[in-house]
Amino acid sequence: MKKTIFITGASSGLGKAAARLFQEKGWSVIATMRQPEKETELTSLENVKVIALDVTNSLQIKQTINQVLATENVDVVLNNAGYGLIGPLESFSEEQIENQLQTNLFGVINVSRAFVPYFRERKSGTFINITSTFGLLGYPTCSIYNASKFAVDGFSEGLAYELAQFGIKVKVVAPGGMQTDFAGRSLQGGLHVAYKQLIKKVSEGYSEEQIANYTKAETVAQIIYDAATDEKNQLRYIAGKDANELYNERLSVTPENQFQKMRTQFLM
Repeated sequence: MKKTIFITGASSGLGKAAARLFQEKGWSVIATMRQPEKETELTSLENVKVIALDVTNSLQIKQTINQVLATENVDVVLNNAGYGLIGPLESFSEEQIENQLQTNLFGVINVSRAFVPYFRERKSGTFINITSTFGLLGYPTCSIYNASKFAVDGFSEGLAYELAQFGIKVKVVAPGGMQTDFAGRSLQGGLHVAYKQLIKKVSEGYSEEQIANYTKAETVAQIIYDAATDEKNQLRYIAGKDANELYNERLSVTPENQFQKMRTQFLM
């Protein structure tokens, strides 16, 4: 029987790459995005439905998922929608901080909550939540982004234990840097004169030269596909060479030693 995946944030980058790959593998794909009227590539593919969904709108989440489940069987939910709020904490307004958490964290929670009763009744289903290496380790100018992704990781682990009794899997895919337009499209930056030198140093990691060394979105999409189909009771999938290097380095030292190393690196 053909399986179906429901994807948030499928308009570009990793979400679109995942939609293409699952479609190529013979799955039905429900690709959601805020402005489906602007989408041209996915709408031309067989067995792909493109529908509107803003993950910051809890009422729309409930209504949209209820409508989908009235006519479709969904096997996997990919919580991918998100963006990065990058900059020193005191450069951000309360609204910016709330929007970051509303999208990256509450979007995942609300989409998952809408699907849980359906998966529970079926006694099967898989949630795959996209976090980041910055959901596993802290980084300067990423404190709010870190907060949102650390929270998704913790939410996912707790939910995995909670839903195991019903045959439902919860998995986390944590990419490092990717060769997408994330830096230009999805990064919102905050500036503050007191952090000028720090911002300059951190920005070197987002240069075109550095991005060229990052993992391709298609490679991470394959890891998502593997997580969806490998039947393993595995929680975390670290995606990308740089992500694995950072994660392994973090595991090999104590948190305090890691803190001292990072503090020295970015001390001005």
